[in-house]
Amino acid sequence: MKLTASKIHQALKEQGITHVVGLPDNLSRVFFRGLEEDPDLEVIKVCREGEAFAIAAGLHIGGKKAVVLIQNTGLLEAGDALRGTSWNMRIPQVILLCYRGFKSLKGERERTDSAALFTEPTLDAWHIPYGIIRDDRDLAKLHDAFAKADTTSKPAAAILADTTV
Repeated sequence: MKLTASKIHQALKEQGITHVVGLPDNLSRVFFRGLEEDPDLEVIKVCREGEAFAIAAGLHIGGKKAVVLIQNTGLLEAGDALRGTSWNMRIPQVILLCYRGFKSLKGERERTDSAALFTEPTLDAWHIPYGIIRDDRDLAKLHDAFAKADTTSKPAAAILADTTV
């Protein structure tokens, strides 16, 4: 079984998401395509991943519910923005994190992608709880991320290990 973009889209709507803020990449492009077609969601594309956290924090303060959609490489780029906004301001921010290099960790690629090696240790070091969503059967982990963010008023992540259309 694979992870399907439409199931993620449906789960975001169930959570009352009004905005998706992020930077499209090879892994997330299928998500962005579907989300942009939804008239009930506003998609905001950024130039750098750090901008996504500031914009999502501002939307939260303004009474909206945003999710940040970025790749794990972008998480590493955005660390200070995440710390300075979502973490310090106690924003219950959910990060949808596309897991570049996941298959390389499982031996499905010749060389291990360093982005994959750093992803989970970085989340652990930053005290950001996460669940890895490998296929549609793991979608409860996305709902868990929202619940964790809401109860702690801190960021939580749902890592999207693999996607299809």
